[in-house]
Amino acid sequence: MDNRKKVVHITTVHHPLDPRIYYKECQSLQNAGYSVTLIAPSASDLKGENRVPVITLKKYKNRFVSMVLSPIEAYQKAKKLKADYYHFHDPELLPAAWLLKKKTNTVFYDIHEDYETGIVTREYLTKPVRVLISKAYKLTEKLFSKKMSLILAEKYYKEKYPRGTCILNYPLLNEKLLNNKEITGETEDKLLYTGNVTTDRGALIHASLPKIDESVSVYFYGRCPGGLAEQMLVKAGKKSNHLHIKGINRYVPKGEIDDSYINRRWLAGLALFPPSDHYKKKELTKFFEYMTAGIPIICSNFKVWKEFIDKYNCGISVDPFNEDEIKEAINYLKTNPGKAEKMGENGQKAVLEELNWGREEEKLIRLYQALQPSNTSN
Repeated sequence: MDNRKKVVHITTVHHPLDPRIYYKECQSLQNAGYSVTLIAPSASDLKGENRVPVITLKKYKNRFVSMVLSPIEAYQKAKKLKADYYHFHDPELLPAAWLLKKKTNTVFYDIHEDYETGIVTREYLTKPVRVLISKAYKLTEKLFSKKMSLILAEKYYKEKYPRGTCILNYPLLNEKLLNNKEITGETEDKLLYTGNVTTDRGALIHASLPKIDESVSVYFYGRCPGGLAEQMLVKAGKKSNHLHIKGINRYVPKGEIDDSYINRRWLAGLALFPPSDHYKKKELTKFFEYMTAGIPIICSNFKVWKEFIDKYNCGISVDPFNEDEIKEAINYLKTNPGKAEKMGENGQKAVLEELNWGREEEKLIRLYQALQPSNTSN
């Protein structure tokens, strides 16, 4: 008989191999002696990843249909598992999680994004509708999450959720990136962007870089909608052949992104986002990944980002709309290879000593232990 405490992680939005959910939280709990199951949308690239059992949900092409039906299916499957802990990751699951909460279990709401602020930035909705939905979300969240424990992926979320516990989205120590010695020779005039490619994450700014400095090429590793890819090529103009978009209309697996970090000597990793309340206080996961791989960063000069870059001396922050500043930053890294290499080394050192998942894992396990249900006879 398996006497381990049962944990069920639930997402209807994220890919089942989402790094925070699958590789960090689920595997950390599994290693700590919990019996962990993940309920997540179906995906074609789950083969070979079997450390944590995954129960898949039906995928719907229509996002709004999915928002209604997927939480119902997830609730039904989660309830059957009679877990000691339910740990969910999406706001649309709030009603389902509320129904799952009993006196004999613990429910965690893992807040990945500042959804209240994020809704207001959705450009496909009119501003009055965005504000109304944002306020409705805040009220709904407050109502449904009263008896739940809150886990926060970002430091600044504490401003909105003072009772939450920060389990920051710092990276796993990736030995493949840390110990890579295969790439030799001089740094190339190539810039790297990893993660989902969207306009609010600087896609059109990044696409314009070959026009700002004609010697550079920009490589994108992450899902990019086909329509946006076309806009990016137009933005690059005559230098469109200097853009390499590797994830058009497809999810780019973590292994492929990891390989991208070490397949050449990158000049810099990019995060030139336009200003937005949604991102300006976040410490981006891509920062830590660039740092792990020893790649200097060129990013927007938002206050939090600039302080981060300056604290660890791991890159250059610039005004994302100032082409002269951007060109100067690129040129500085090209003409000062020793200082650029030092920035990369500083980033790696910070990740090894401070900014890694090991410390967050300890906090997660302690939180689970502190909130262990006293009676598990669901």
